[in-house]
Amino acid sequence: MSVEIVDPAMRPGKMRRLFGLLGKLILAATLAGGGFAAGYVYFANPFSPTQDMLRLIEPEQAAEAEAATDGEMPVKQVKEMPETDLFVTSYFTFPEPLTSNLRESKTFLQVQVGVSTQYDAQVITNVETHKLALQSDMLAVMATFTAEDLAGTAGRQRLADALKDAVNERLEKLEGFGGVEDVFFPSFMMQ
Repeated sequence: MSVEIVDPAMRPGKMRRLFGLLGKLILAATLAGGGFAAGYVYFANPFSPTQDMLRLIEPEQAAEAEAATDGEMPVKQVKEMPETDLFVTSYFTFPEPLTSNLRESKTFLQVQVGVSTQYDAQVITNVETHKLALQSDMLAVMATFTAEDLAGTAGRQRLADALKDAVNERLEKLEGFGGVEDVFFPSFMMQ
């Protein structure tokens, strides 16, 4: 009977575990590398037609820029921006929707009304102060329209213009200045 002496460090079970761990490490590295490669292809998209076009255009632009400057570094040209005063537009939306019957029909109109101005904040303050009177005037104007008058965008614009005129007229009576430039309808429902 022969006795074979096996080194305890090289037992078959330990070798199997060592190769198993090494295989798992190689598999994890392969999957991570594949994930990075897929992410690069997906997000950087090196195969897109846009990238091909940029590769073709950039050398031409570089050659043109070098020819124009005779090898000197290109200098950024500064464009003058025209100085125009920009006006801030302020908005006010009446909190409650206005509901009114339309003239000569059983149809009613419910609208949410907003106004805007590019004058100072005093106009919006005046609108808030006289909200009750303005809502009453707007209801009176809405009742003069028929369902046919409000058909389409042109009809809505006519209503907006009529409301703007009524609001400005009331503000001029009460405050001496109107200032409302536009009327908007965040919601518009006719039934």
